[in-house]
Amino acid sequence: MAKNIMFMGTGSSVGKSLITAAMCRILDDHGYQVAPYKSQNMALNSFITKDGKEMGRAQVVQAECARIEPQVEMNPVLLKPNSDVGCQVILMGKAEFNMDAMDYHAHKPKLVEIVVSAYDSLAKDKDVIVIEGAGSPAEINLRDNDIVNMGLAELVDAPVVLIGDIDKGGVFASIYGTIMLLQPEERARIKGFIINKFRGDVELLKPGIKMIEDMVNVPCLGVIPYKRFVIDDEDSVSERFDNQSEGLITIGVVYLPHLSNFTDCTAFEMHPDVKVEYYRNQRELQLANPDLLVIPGSKNTIDDTCHVINSKMGDEIHRLHDCGVPIVGICGGYQLLGKEIRDPFQVESTKGSIEGLGLLNIVTTIEAEKRTVRTAGKVQGNFMGIELADMEVEGYEIHMGISEALDHAKPFAILDDGTIDGVIAEDGTVMGTYLHGIFDNDGLREKIIEALRIKKNLEAGPAAFDFKAFKEEQYDLLAQTVEANLDMNKIMEIIGEIEK
Repeated sequence: MAKNIMFMGTGSSVGKSLITAAMCRILDDHGYQVAPYKSQNMALNSFITKDGKEMGRAQVVQAECARIEPQVEMNPVLLKPNSDVGCQVILMGKAEFNMDAMDYHAHKPKLVEIVVSAYDSLAKDKDVIVIEGAGSPAEINLRDNDIVNMGLAELVDAPVVLIGDIDKGGVFASIYGTIMLLQPEERARIKGFIINKFRGDVELLKPGIKMIEDMVNVPCLGVIPYKRFVIDDEDSVSERFDNQSEGLITIGVVYLPHLSNFTDCTAFEMHPDVKVEYYRNQRELQLANPDLLVIPGSKNTIDDTCHVINSKMGDEIHRLHDCGVPIVGICGGYQLLGKEIRDPFQVESTKGSIEGLGLLNIVTTIEAEKRTVRTAGKVQGNFMGIELADMEVEGYEIHMGISEALDHAKPFAILDDGTIDGVIAEDGTVMGTYLHGIFDNDGLREKIIEALRIKKNLEAGPAAFDFKAFKEEQYDLLAQTVEANLDMNKIMEIIGEIEK
């Protein structure tokens, strides 16, 4: 059975996901068979495994850092919020039911068997399981039915390392307060703490570290410097939406209230010649001057379409289209660009149907069953004056709706199973697809960028950007930074002797 180590945080957005990812890469670099694990994840940023199961994107990044194929056992419970108080509950990769927060909290004890079984299936053939907690273990009002922090640590007998974020301020208070709010047997599990996102001279921090170590009787295992890594992070805490990077080409993204799978634009964000901007309201769209506009996925397309139209953002999208800005809609964004969205089973709302923006000649019907599949195919037709016929692409689908093309609209792609995906408008200015990860395809992405260069009379760019290679570089940089600033001898002592 595998050894384990668990990373918990003093709160959300302290760096648990990335430090867990870094530890997966570090241990793999040292020759250990390692897998990530997070029993319960709340995120709208999800991924589809090879066998068609849905899981949180953070655990996909961690699996990639461990150089293994993502599998749903790494994230057996995924919660996808669809309102301020409720969410869709996905168990072992399949959407099972919708619950409000109170009902789900009461239901959690019934998930213990699922959570432990998934962990055991990973642990049976690995050397180390690196576990990520959620939020803070000091949420004392949620402790009774906890299956993701100290409750999980007890279930799988995991030693815990606590992470605090000094960039926000109050890191010593948050470390002390978190530990002091735990029960004595829970405090005994905490074997060390990490101070994350530090800027400045660490010598000035050392007196405070010594004082807090004495107060909580727990050692500091390292101070991680603040660095920006171009790595997918959790949607609820991402800093990317305020990014002010520069680039010769601007990709604009409409920030929907129920935005999901924003990582569809990560490959653009990583590109050295591209700037990605997110537009939250009509005013930001009025001031925008993007070279390409992306309407991303949505967890509630009905609500988001109503928001876009009622807030007049839809008027600005039409204006940009009339000014010649090409538009791409992905999944919910694809549905939003159509003529009509029907919801006969009231999956997303009590509205029977609503009008879309009408830029694509499709009608979408929201169905009761979700389609989750990894797929590939060949692009058809012409977009932005680019001939794309027979270009191979791959991606993954996560959607409830089925879109019907009207009047023999040109498909975006013919998939390997013979089905049709998406639509390209007759004039080639608007494109829609259900394929998440579409811009991860180097060939298609680079053709789009080159077409935008030509449109702006820019010189030809450098050699094609290798998205996968760049991701690996970022993973290595993350691991090197963390390893260089942690007491790895102490970390390995916490994990315990590993039988390889």
